[in-house]
Amino acid sequence: MQELGHADRGADLRQELEAAPELPRRRIGDVGIVGIATGMVGGVVDVMERDDAHDRQRREPPQLHHATEHAGAIERVDQTLALTERRLAQCHHEDSPIDHCKQSTCPRQEQTCGCITSNAFGRLQCGVQGFWQCRSARPARPVAPIAALAGFVGADRVDSEPAAALRGTAYETATGMATLVRTPGVAENRPRMSEIERGPAVALTPPPLSPGATGLSSAEAARRLGEVGANELDRGDGTSAWRILAGQLTSPIVLLMLGAALISGILREVADAIAIAAIVVLNAVVGFLQEYRAERAVLALRSMTAPRARVLRDGRAATVAAREVVPGDVLLLEAGDIVAADAALVEAHALRASEAALTGESTPVDKLATPASADAALAERHDRVLLGTSIAAGTGRAVVTATGMATELGRIARLLETAEDEPTPLQRRLAQVSRMLLYATVAIVAVFAAAGLVRGAAAFDVFLSAVSLAVAAVPEGLPAIVTIALAIGVHRMVVRNALVRKLPAVETLGCATVICTDKTGTLTTGAMAVRELWGPDHEALLDAAAACCDAELGADLRGGIGDPTELAILAEAALRDIQRDAIERERPRALVEPFDPATKRMAIRRGDGIWYVKGALEAVAPSCTAGLTGAHEAAIQLAARGLRVLAVAVGDAPDALVLRGLIGVADPPRPEAIEAVAAARAAGIRTVMITGDHPATAQVIARELGILRPGDSAAELVHARATPEDKLRIVRAWKARGAIVAMTGDGVNDAPALREAHVGVAMGRTGTEVTREVADIVLADDNFASIVAAIREGRGIFDNIRKALVYLLSGNVAELAVMLIASLAGLPLPLLPLQLLWINLVTDGLPALALVMDPTEADAMNRPPRPPAEPILGRPEWHAIAVTGVLLTAVTVAVFAWALATSDLVRARSLAFAVLVFGQLFRSFASRSTTRVFWQVGAFSNLVLLAVVTVSVVLQLVIHNVPATGALFDIAALAPGDAALCLGLGIVPVTVVEVAKLLRHRGA
Repeated sequence: MQELGHADRGADLRQELEAAPELPRRRIGDVGIVGIATGMVGGVVDVMERDDAHDRQRREPPQLHHATEHAGAIERVDQTLALTERRLAQCHHEDSPIDHCKQSTCPRQEQTCGCITSNAFGRLQCGVQGFWQCRSARPARPVAPIAALAGFVGADRVDSEPAAALRGTAYETATGMATLVRTPGVAENRPRMSEIERGPAVALTPPPLSPGATGLSSAEAARRLGEVGANELDRGDGTSAWRILAGQLTSPIVLLMLGAALISGILREVADAIAIAAIVVLNAVVGFLQEYRAERAVLALRSMTAPRARVLRDGRAATVAAREVVPGDVLLLEAGDIVAADAALVEAHALRASEAALTGESTPVDKLATPASADAALAERHDRVLLGTSIAAGTGRAVVTATGMATELGRIARLLETAEDEPTPLQRRLAQVSRMLLYATVAIVAVFAAAGLVRGAAAFDVFLSAVSLAVAAVPEGLPAIVTIALAIGVHRMVVRNALVRKLPAVETLGCATVICTDKTGTLTTGAMAVRELWGPDHEALLDAAAACCDAELGADLRGGIGDPTELAILAEAALRDIQRDAIERERPRALVEPFDPATKRMAIRRGDGIWYVKGALEAVAPSCTAGLTGAHEAAIQLAARGLRVLAVAVGDAPDALVLRGLIGVADPPRPEAIEAVAAARAAGIRTVMITGDHPATAQVIARELGILRPGDSAAELVHARATPEDKLRIVRAWKARGAIVAMTGDGVNDAPALREAHVGVAMGRTGTEVTREVADIVLADDNFASIVAAIREGRGIFDNIRKALVYLLSGNVAELAVMLIASLAGLPLPLLPLQLLWINLVTDGLPALALVMDPTEADAMNRPPRPPAEPILGRPEWHAIAVTGVLLTAVTVAVFAWALATSDLVRARSLAFAVLVFGQLFRSFASRSTTRVFWQVGAFSNLVLLAVVTVSVVLQLVIHNVPATGALFDIAALAPGDAALCLGLGIVPVTVVEVAKLLRHRGA
């Protein structure tokens, strides 16, 4: 593999690196001219020596690792340049460009310049730095060809540690030099000079940030800290606690209830005022806690960053507060570290980083000090380490390129701030109902008061009647009913492994039309497994593969320590009775060649003298002398199926191997996820896969799961290599099309999209603290099937809230109508404010609570999602409210008028009160369905409703017949005949409604 002329990549990195404060430019000095000439001489000598080595390498068999030395050439170059370097070391106080450096700036002193003098490239760099102030100045254009020559000569030096620190790194790339990245052991990759000469000529521009061996000085770090600010994420303005609390008290229905409580207090109706105020306070507290929790999302992002960092300061390793890290610092990385800033690697020794939180990659990724492609996705930038990620293995050094809000994590924090919360469908629908009730109540009360004043009634009596009417119009129990209904949904979802953090999400999930979901661990098992074996002898293949593994498998064949692919191989081998322990006992290790990302292979020589090699086929095949027939075609087929393909070979010598076969591994789909995707499709819900995986792998898994079927658009349903911005755009695009979107995620990169979606679903096991803070729902088992099960429960909750709302409003309609008719007829008030409050809170409230406990209907997932614009009360619901309201009004007004004509006002009010209460209670059975009679729904399927109605009837009889409560409610005791009359009239409305249902059903 070779990469020539990283000019574009250099330009991108230069923009990042030059964001740091820039030092003044310097003129070219005589020392620079001498250095350039010296570099050219050294380069010619080095080229000659390397060509000799190249010819030898072509005649020699390939090795498992590259360890070619050029000591002879370096020694001759050292002798040639010794005098020049001594002159350079002596002149830094004589030449003004160097004299102006703030620190010791002799090009030979690596503390400041980071100069490398072990090869021609390093000498050219040191020579040129004689006329720059180490890192800041830019040369004239005529030196561009020399820059290209230097890139050719020094690109593949790996035997010197300083050279390796710069070769193929962001530092070298930032200079704009043409470079050659050479794969060790593959001689054919060596280009001729003509190939280099055809590459672009670019100016040699030392980057403003040097990854030299000593990093920054304390003074320079302090200066940069003052200019760029602390390395920490902004807290953001957020929403204050007082604003959140005030928002709970501004809905129309709450304002109406507060007004009713205030007026009741003025009229010294203390019980009424306290009861209404208590309901308002309870709901405000619940809502406040929900929203305040969501505001902690950015604080959770801050907790991901490292508190301390190891850097090079003043030539020594030092531990500093992470907030003091600045662009240009050199981070010292080792296993277990949390990366303190975004940085470009200059050294990497078996370095692996866990980036799942930012990129979605479930396994640690290899990190190299060679530059990645300029347009590489975030998950493929192997030359970068990112703030908030952790080092899984190895060591390295990296030059900080961005800190604080300029990092990838900071970018996600800004996206998180731009993602907006919006009312849920249920909240919008309830707001519509609340506004309607507010307007209707104000209009009715105004008409009522005007009519009373026109008739000449006393102003105080009119005011008292208006307050009673307002209390009758407001369903005080509605906020509590909705809250409790959602709380019941929370409990039901817990059983389904879905933990609800924000109550409205319970119902919102029920009307979801699109689920945007991650792949790894949600749709798949999250663990690699062997899915295909290719070769003449599968047992021998697995034996050889197991003999070439370093991982330690868990006792139950699940989990373990080590590489996930090796764990999958060992698990498959164990299932075939090939035990790793037996291999170690019978064939102990003699030599181990660890896996090298550059060679893409690893090898183990065991006590039997046999070499066991595994890796990518293109890395293993050149060392194989047999077994290759059909291997390349098989590898292509396996890869096309989304499998990771490993070749396994054995032999007496590392260059004389026999290919045992190929192993295809992948993260398999969850069986229950396949069923869940099918259930979601049957319910009219689209499943969209968003993953950081390779597009081919993503499409294969999507087809296996049933997400992608013949005729479906892969571009619409499968999104691979998605960035945080991509995910946010996808969610917004679906929302713009009118979809109700549920979004799942586990990493920080998912957080903006989770917050933007109508319902954000975080993973409980693998999810980060950030996603859990942002999410509305957390899946305890990280299972897609749990989402679909929760959707079913959400649909049931909405149905039950609708039943309760119809039940409550039909009672309020009856109360209003009774009060209006009596007023217009010139009759006394049939019901007093406290009696109305009792009906709304107890007689109506308790059965409404029981209604929201109804089990989810069996066909909940066999119907399409509700349209987002569909009101919570449609034509069938309003029809039911009107019919039952009229029936209740009729029997209540009739008994009140009859009792008033035959006895006193107290008895008339008592009978009207009891009839309305009993009528409401019995009607609750009819409210369970608008189309089926209650025994068809299941008379005993909601035992809570039966118990509540029974208890409420008893309570009503008690308050009538206990003197103390009778005096409180201003009612008389019910004689047995009166009680029977009230019970009989109360049954009339429900009987009429149920008979009408039967007649409609038969007519249909």
